[in-house]
Amino acid sequence: MRLLCCLHVLLFLSYKLSAQSPPTNASSSLDSLLQDYSFRAFLRPRTGILYDATAPPNLTGIKLAAMRLRSGSLRRRGVSSLKEFSIPRGVIVKPYVTRLVFVYQNLANFSQFYYPLSGYDYLAPVVALLAYDAKNLSAVNLPELDVTASKDPIKINFSDLERRRGGGSVQCVSFDSRGEASFSDSVGNTCVTVKQGHFSVVVKSVASAPSPAPPPGSEEGKKKEKKSSESSSRTWITVGSVLGGLVLLGLLMLLVLRCRSYKKEEKMREMERAGETGEALRMTQVGETRAPTATTTRTQPVLETEYAA
Repeated sequence: MRLLCCLHVLLFLSYKLSAQSPPTNASSSLDSLLQDYSFRAFLRPRTGILYDATAPPNLTGIKLAAMRLRSGSLRRRGVSSLKEFSIPRGVIVKPYVTRLVFVYQNLANFSQFYYPLSGYDYLAPVVALLAYDAKNLSAVNLPELDVTASKDPIKINFSDLERRRGGGSVQCVSFDSRGEASFSDSVGNTCVTVKQGHFSVVVKSVASAPSPAPPPGSEEGKKKEKKSSESSSRTWITVGSVLGGLVLLGLLMLLVLRCRSYKKEEKMREMERAGETGEALRMTQVGETRAPTATTTRTQPVLETEYAA
């Protein structure tokens, strides 16, 4: 019974872990989906105008916006303000396109799900700036363009940072196309980058310092040793119970097989005894062959003439 309980617990834990973990390509799939919904904001698009878009119904809280630009104008003038982003002059777009669309993302409460960071706390939601070809505004699953700042870096201004007491130094974090994180120091509320991507501000999680170990001879130390001994004893009892259950199951199977074999042997012996205790027939010599003969016959022969008389 203990063995069955352990198996059920292991299956339940594996199911919960698989259900809670996001798929490995979740981030790229999300970008493709948000690109589609961002392009829907261009009903009557005008160059250089920022259009707010609506996120999918199942991603309520995510903020989207899109802006269409000429590549030449972007390189000569830049964009002074695109939400949190400030794009300087001298930006290079590869491969070259005549027009491009900047898609802005603010993942809000979905930041931790799509970009989990172990050991860090987010002070701001993950924001993104991604570039796509603007040749066909109804296209979906477009590849991202490579945007690089050749002179001054692109700035991201996080004006409303969540302040936390006792936290460490604030750090900027950026995520590449594979979701791998890179950290850098922030300047006030501002982070800088030379590439497009996903960005946020984090701080290391505050972990409670471990309490010092009590002296071995103290009362607290004796209690701790007693608890450790009891825990170890319970562990061995559980292991012994599982092994004992397996041994008992094996013995039970051997007993069932032995009983079946014994019944079969007993039946064969009864058949042999029945054959040995049957009535013996007299043997007589007929030529060169011995054959069994009966001592008497059930019906005596009568001549036909006796009936006639």
